[in-house]
Amino acid sequence: MATIERKTSGSDIVDEKASVADLPVDEKVDPHDLPALAKGDPAEIGDVSEDVRAIDLDASGRERPIETDEDYALRLVSLDDDPTLPVYTFRTWFLGLGLACFAAVLGELFYFRPQTVQVSGLFLQVFAFILGRGLESILPGPNHLQPKLRTKNTWFWRFINPGPFNIKEHVAISIMSTTASDQAIAISVFAAQDLYYHVTVNPAIAIFTLIASQLIGYGLTGLARDYLVYPTWAVYPFLMPQVQLFDAMHRAKGVFLQRKRRIFFWSVLVGIFVWEWFPEYIATTLTGISIVCLAAQKSPWVTRIFGGAAGNEGLGLFAISLDWNYVGAGGSAIGSLFTPLSTQLSLYAGVIVCILAFCACYARNVWHAQNFPFLSQLLFYENGTEYQQLSILNDDFTLNTTKLEQQGLPYYAASQTLYQLSRTAYIGAAVTHFFLWHFKDVYDVVRNVRTRECEDAHYQKMKVYKEVPAWWFLVMFVATFALGLGLLYAADSGLPWWGFIVALIFSAAFVPILGSLYATVGYQPSLQFLIQMVGGAMIPGKPVANMYFTLYGYQTYQLTLNLLRDLKLGQYTKLPPRATFVMQTVGGIIGGVLNYVVMKSVIEGNRPLLLAVQGSNVWSGQQVQSYNSNAITWGALAKPLYAPGARYGFIPWMLLAGLVVPLPPYIAHRIWPKAGFNYIFTPVVVAELGFLSVGINSSWMTSLAIAVLSQWYLRKYRPRWFRKYNFLLSAALDGGTQIMVFVYSFAVGGASGTARPFPNWALNPKGNPDYCMRLSD
Repeated sequence: MATIERKTSGSDIVDEKASVADLPVDEKVDPHDLPALAKGDPAEIGDVSEDVRAIDLDASGRERPIETDEDYALRLVSLDDDPTLPVYTFRTWFLGLGLACFAAVLGELFYFRPQTVQVSGLFLQVFAFILGRGLESILPGPNHLQPKLRTKNTWFWRFINPGPFNIKEHVAISIMSTTASDQAIAISVFAAQDLYYHVTVNPAIAIFTLIASQLIGYGLTGLARDYLVYPTWAVYPFLMPQVQLFDAMHRAKGVFLQRKRRIFFWSVLVGIFVWEWFPEYIATTLTGISIVCLAAQKSPWVTRIFGGAAGNEGLGLFAISLDWNYVGAGGSAIGSLFTPLSTQLSLYAGVIVCILAFCACYARNVWHAQNFPFLSQLLFYENGTEYQQLSILNDDFTLNTTKLEQQGLPYYAASQTLYQLSRTAYIGAAVTHFFLWHFKDVYDVVRNVRTRECEDAHYQKMKVYKEVPAWWFLVMFVATFALGLGLLYAADSGLPWWGFIVALIFSAAFVPILGSLYATVGYQPSLQFLIQMVGGAMIPGKPVANMYFTLYGYQTYQLTLNLLRDLKLGQYTKLPPRATFVMQTVGGIIGGVLNYVVMKSVIEGNRPLLLAVQGSNVWSGQQVQSYNSNAITWGALAKPLYAPGARYGFIPWMLLAGLVVPLPPYIAHRIWPKAGFNYIFTPVVVAELGFLSVGINSSWMTSLAIAVLSQWYLRKYRPRWFRKYNFLLSAALDGGTQIMVFVYSFAVGGASGTARPFPNWALNPKGNPDYCMRLSD
């Protein structure tokens, strides 16, 4: 394969086998020579709930580390399936709709947090399981264990309660609620119009725009599933915690090992739920413990370099974070316990360069950096005051060049400039990376899609279910295309019809290029700056039109990858593809409606905080600020700011510079194939040169330490523990933390309307939680 190569394990692997000695020697086969791999026969491979299997051992009988794509597919994911299990039950619809509403509300609240956190699928998965088991016990049905609740065996009662809460119901509920929780970029458009342009979009137009933009990616999903869902090399490593949790909850319940794993999961989940009240509420200093800040509490430079426990405070160097809400995955695709180490080392290599670049630019006053906050997403005048963007626009929100001459061009903080630079350069790096490492695989699948069947073991097991016809995806695309196009004119967006089409074309072109990174190494690159750049060049002088161009050019691509992720989850867990399609569609519609309702509520209650540079520990408008600032600079000021020779004219050229970045490691790998150059993911390195430009940054060194512990030490030296418990540990920590954040947000965090802060004391001080000097208020 031309995908990511993995090193073989060394001879220093510690033998952890317990009952391996009982296996006959002839069962210790070469895992790469298993005939069951192609046909996916669980009887020959064995189930993941078993303590040890032949596929888990190397030639010497030792447990071998999880390294290859096949290891993920067969050693971590069960092939077991029961096609007779019902999917569309009362429990599925009741819990699916209820949790979708819940997740959409929670996701929108998290959007306005100082460090944007996504709703974890693990959190929703745990909730769904608890509630599903509850309904199993209280709803009457023909197979109920309690005679008083046992009914006739009719279709109605089988619909109400067919029996034990099963894995297919559970996965369907999780997919519907996860889709609803996806934070819609359209919210940034409407929030920016409300906060900065004082324009309130008609609620019906806003809601239907949200729905159209959420679902328009289905057409691209139908085209990309052959090469980004079905093949074994499309691993989606961040799905492993969810998949293993589904297996532990529903499969092989009588096996002792599975009982141990369930006890382990629930114990960790309860423990982290209790612990998180300390760093999140009672003792906020635990979010970022900085010895340097404690020693030098009056130094601005100490705050910039070593602070990081508050939003936009500092870079968090040498800080120790004990808050899993920031150390963990936070619902994203990158997590210390499940993202491959090579991906994470590439990311943190970019972070080191990020620190050096931010400090150098600020110290040398590059781009007048010292006139502005060290970390900020706003636009400024040269003297450091916030730029009044309405003062350069006409009443229809197009650029007025006369007013621009009077106001002058705006400035970015240096950190935000470097963030733009990195996020532009990595698009070029990702394109080259795709053609060097993944193009052959994708081309091979596309070329032979009608003549060669996918040999993935899980795909073979899914053949018992009807596939989603291509025309379903086509109808969905045509309907949302027409709806989206009409709403552009109804909303007076300023985006012409041809701009809408070009945005979708860009989205479609980058799905295979950037989607391959997402599927193989768990990194979801952003197209936002490229789309804004193209929109600014094609439709100059119109910031609101640029927002809508970015909405359909960037979000369509992003949500297409999310839909592909859910299709892969369905393939791993054996949920019928048509059920996955239905759940995604319903979830997208629910999410669109509730996202808008919650956004209006948050803006009405917290407008001053959302407009402030630093906000509070509860509310922050950083995402809206950043989105609006980029719309002004790319939409209205693209030519005076980004043309060759202009103040930021070098940023578009970074797209071309990024094209050559992957070449040296690739050439080095071809010359020295065993030296490990294939582990350097250059798009990730380049993209994260601006990693610390926003939010709470005190957690990154702790995350790195945990990544090395999990993905190197445990994976290599404790491979059996890693296989059995590592991903369950991630599921428990992320799930318990998300439950706590939800309870905290509504109980005392202000999401219910009134915040109840914990009294100040030594570990919950006024100002920055880490005792660094506060540089902005």
